[in-house]
Amino acid sequence: MGSSSNTNTSGGGSDKDDKKEDKGKGKDSAEPSFKEGDRVLAYHGPLLYEAKVQRIENLDDEWRYFVHYLGWNKNWDEWVANDRLLSLTDENVRKQQELEKNQVVDKSIKSGRSTQHKQKGSNEAKADKDDTKSLVKGKKRKSQPGTEEKERRSSESLLVSQFPLTLKKQLVDDWEYVTQMGKLVKLPRSPTVDEILKKYLEHRAKKDSKINDSYAEILKGLRCYFDKALPAMLLYKKERDQYNEEVKGDVSPSTVYGAEHLLRLFVKLPELLAFVNMEEDALNKLQQKLLDILKFLQKNQSTFFVTVYDGNRKGADGSKSK
Repeated sequence: MGSSSNTNTSGGGSDKDDKKEDKGKGKDSAEPSFKEGDRVLAYHGPLLYEAKVQRIENLDDEWRYFVHYLGWNKNWDEWVANDRLLSLTDENVRKQQELEKNQVVDKSIKSGRSTQHKQKGSNEAKADKDDTKSLVKGKKRKSQPGTEEKERRSSESLLVSQFPLTLKKQLVDDWEYVTQMGKLVKLPRSPTVDEILKKYLEHRAKKDSKINDSYAEILKGLRCYFDKALPAMLLYKKERDQYNEEVKGDVSPSTVYGAEHLLRLFVKLPELLAFVNMEEDALNKLQQKLLDILKFLQKNQSTFFVTVYDGNRKGADGSKSK
């Protein structure tokens, strides 16, 4: 993956004293490359994401930065070294776009293989876990390297590593509209979460001719969980007044909200699935079905998601949005 920026390449000798001297003169041991509050581009897996430096520290003569990925849940926040960060310049933004473009091409080639949706062999499954290590490294500590930790890591791998790129960008845009620009998704949405899940079930029925009952059960559970999770963890602060206005009495959030908020639920699922009491094989099959729903959202992205947010509302602080 990786960026080699800020890496000390001087010298070339193997003497320990020389290395120590080089390190002492390096950028890490002097001034930090980035300050608290700086917006940067950070490597997360093979791609670059816009992030904000929240804290910095010097550990063993090396600067480390605690970053928040803009538009992503704070559970993804992590400590990173200099070599995973780039300045937010036009040149590096072009590099970010190039990496995304290559990733899309790579995914489209892989999606043509009929084996992708089948149960993976042990070697392929191991490769999936290895590819995902960099994604979970920041929030999974080495203090408990036992079986429980391994199970949590593997339970996250599929949803994390195969989350569609265009939907990641959708999440970032959604975050910027609401938290930075003070705009909201106009409610009620059409289609609603309830309608989207029904459309997906119809889609599976046509595709499989004989729909598996497990899909219906998963969608029922997903709808139920969305209704409970929305007020607890899926709303930004500026959206709470709107929620109180639109969801009253016996009204279910899944009949009011749409794809934008459903997508936020999928960001939380890896964290939640890590603690599900389920056999790993069954958990992997569940994730395959959840990924299929995500791909359905991606396929219908232009019709399911809004392109214009509502700015003529009052924010959570009572001020009028511009």
